[in-house]
Amino acid sequence: MTLELYLAYLATVAVFFASPPGPSQLLMISNSIRHGPRRSGWTVAGDLSANALQMLAAGFGLAALIATADWALGAIKWAGVAYLVWMGIRTFRAAPKAPGEAAALVSARQLYFQGFFTSASNPKAVFFFAALFPQFITAGAAIWPQLLILGTTYLLIDGILLFVYGASANRLLARLASRGRLLNRLSGSAMIAAAGLLALRDVRAPLTSNG
Repeated sequence: MTLELYLAYLATVAVFFASPPGPSQLLMISNSIRHGPRRSGWTVAGDLSANALQMLAAGFGLAALIATADWALGAIKWAGVAYLVWMGIRTFRAAPKAPGEAAALVSARQLYFQGFFTSASNPKAVFFFAALFPQFITAGAAIWPQLLILGTTYLLIDGILLFVYGASANRLLARLASRGRLLNRLSGSAMIAAAGLLALRDVRAPLTSNG
C-alpha cells in the first residue's frame, strides 16, 4: 500500500464520518452525560469490538452470505432498536441520583455491551467494510497486513471521534443540568433518538459507516 493510497483512504473515511451522528454516537453522548466520558470509554470499547468483528466478517467474505438472509438482518436491527428503547425509557424514568451514584449502578460490563449491541445492530456494516477496503488494497501484495492497517486506522478514528462526541456533550449539557431528573431525561432521550435512527435505516439500502 502506497502512502498516496493510504492518504486517499484517510480522506474517504473522513467524508463518511462527516455525516450527522448515528446511533453509536448518540449512545456515547447519552452515557457521557450520565456517567462521564472516562467511564463511557467502556461504551467505545464495545462499539469498536463490534466493528472489528464486522471487519473480520467482511474480510472472510461473509457479506454475500449475509445478503441472502434479509430476515436475519431485520431481526438484528429490531433487536437493537428494542434494546435502545428499553434502556432509554429506563434511564428517562430513573429517579435522580447524587453525583457518582448513577455511575455506581451501571457496571463497566453493561456500558461495554450497550456499545457492542448498538454497533452490532447495524448488520450492513459488514457490507460497508467489504465495499470500502478493496478500493485501497494494492494488488499483488499480502492482503491481511493491508486489511490490518485499514481496519486499525478506521477503529482509531472512530474511537477518537466517539470520545470527542462524549466529552463535548458532557461539557455542554452536564453544566446546564443538575445531576438529577433533567440529566436522566437528556440521557434517556439520546438513547431513544439513537433507536429512532436505527429504526429508520433500511437494511437493504446502501450503508454509510456512521453508527
